[in-house]
Amino acid sequence: MINAISNFHFIRPAWLLLIPLTITVWWFWRKQMDPLRGWRRQVVPELLDALVLGRPARRNDRVRLLLIVWLLAAVAIAGPTWRPEPNPFAGDAAPLMVLLKADASMDRPVPAPSIIERAHLKLADLAEVRKGEPMGLIAYAGSSHLVLPPTVDTAVVASMATEVSSVIMPVPGDRLDLALTEANALLSKSDNGGSILVIADSVADVPRVVNAYQETNRFPIQFLAVTNEENSEFASLLQASDLLGGTVLSATIDDGDVIAITKAAASYAITGTAGATDRWQEAGYYLVLPIALITAFSFRRESRNQSEQSE
Repeated sequence: MINAISNFHFIRPAWLLLIPLTITVWWFWRKQMDPLRGWRRQVVPELLDALVLGRPARRNDRVRLLLIVWLLAAVAIAGPTWRPEPNPFAGDAAPLMVLLKADASMDRPVPAPSIIERAHLKLADLAEVRKGEPMGLIAYAGSSHLVLPPTVDTAVVASMATEVSSVIMPVPGDRLDLALTEANALLSKSDNGGSILVIADSVADVPRVVNAYQETNRFPIQFLAVTNEENSEFASLLQASDLLGGTVLSATIDDGDVIAITKAAASYAITGTAGATDRWQEAGYYLVLPIALITAFSFRRESRNQSEQSE
């Protein structure tokens, strides 16, 4: 109740200017429609009321009811409201952009299968867990390339990921900064926010990556390390994650890592977008019923008065 009172306002407050205008018009109209207006200047009110036949009080009631109807209509047009309109995208999942490293370092067996093949398997598991929730894929090495924008057909993402390797990448290297910039551009077009998952064995030139990330909208980021924690390259993933405010998960033999990634991605939905909006529910239509009842009641009174006068 307190929130409703504090949130109460009018969507179109300018229409409230009709209220003083309505009262003014009603007052002049009432004066002009008074059949006794000429006599009122010549006879004192008490004597005039005693001389008049019929029931002027009822006529006055009808006139007052007409004013009430006009005032309610003005308030309804102004659009009273106290409840925000639910966001139509509230139930949508936030997209997850997967940045898959495809440099030659990912071809190393540690042991078999290779790192890139382990990444493919994890992507397949992730696609299964996120079935029906948007997921996109960017492959990067010395350059960054969009494989698929966010799509709810996660099986296609997993299938396309199996084709990603160092063989098809035109430039060798580790330009995660370029991939982050491209992922930011895609997620910025989404109405539901999103997050980033980097699948890699290491991060080269961490300061450059940090600079690129800070120049973007800084969507939440996670790292899936497809390398052993004892490996010195794992430290670069930890360093990048700490500086970017992200998290690092090590690839596991079960789905524990994939489930953790999915839960974290779900929590990254932008609350302002997924919950309420700056649109408010129109409540003026609630006044339609009392307006209709008052109008109908006025008609019934008019009919009764006419029958009384005819008698």
